[in-house]
Amino acid sequence: MMTTVEAKILIVEDEPTLLDTLQYNLTRQGYAVCLAKDGPAALDVARQERPDLIVLDIMLPGLDGFEVCRILRQEMNVPILMLTARDDEVDKVVGLEVGADDYMTKPFSMRELLARVKALLRRVRLTRAELSMEDKASGGDILLSGDLKLDLTRCEVSRGGETLRLKPKEYDLLLFFVHNRGIVLSRDLILERVWGWDYHGGSRTVDVHVRWLREKIEPEPADPVRIVTVRGVGYRFEE
Repeated sequence: MMTTVEAKILIVEDEPTLLDTLQYNLTRQGYAVCLAKDGPAALDVARQERPDLIVLDIMLPGLDGFEVCRILRQEMNVPILMLTARDDEVDKVVGLEVGADDYMTKPFSMRELLARVKALLRRVRLTRAELSMEDKASGGDILLSGDLKLDLTRCEVSRGGETLRLKPKEYDLLLFFVHNRGIVLSRDLILERVWGWDYHGGSRTVDVHVRWLREKIEPEPADPVRIVTVRGVGYRFEE
């Protein structure tokens, strides 16, 4: 039975049968679906349609999925589910490093893909709602931490007056740290609160994003003073 879901999904896949199958199943779930069959087209459609989620194959003509993901991460805050034909950890790690939110290995269960799409969209909605409630409770749309300024209305971060280019999960992670400054946070807790309890990746995801975040907000990333490692536990954010 079709449900009404106010979300637009971009499918980027060059294999016609899989493209048709994904389009059919996502449409039946009530999603608005737009399509692209190669890397350059994916960029054009994403910029024009501004989808709520992107299902992105890695092996594409023109530009591969890694490059498409890297470019889009610099331009928009949208969850990206990457599809890989190989059960290769390198592909998964590279996908996460260029900004993917989740990944699936072909062949996959359509039921599982639909569940992950739903989970990603729900996670985005919940994160925005939670942050909005916390921000209202704190009485403002600006958070300050030293020379860091977080504009919650614009979802922008600046350091010393200079705007930082943060990936969506880097932004979510930084917000979580700032809201819990001074508290030791385990990797599992961070993974659950920022990525969601139903995320299928491991704690390495947290370490990778912390490393990226340090490179952007720390005076000396190799000797961090803001995001401090607590050995055997996780991390603590200091003012």
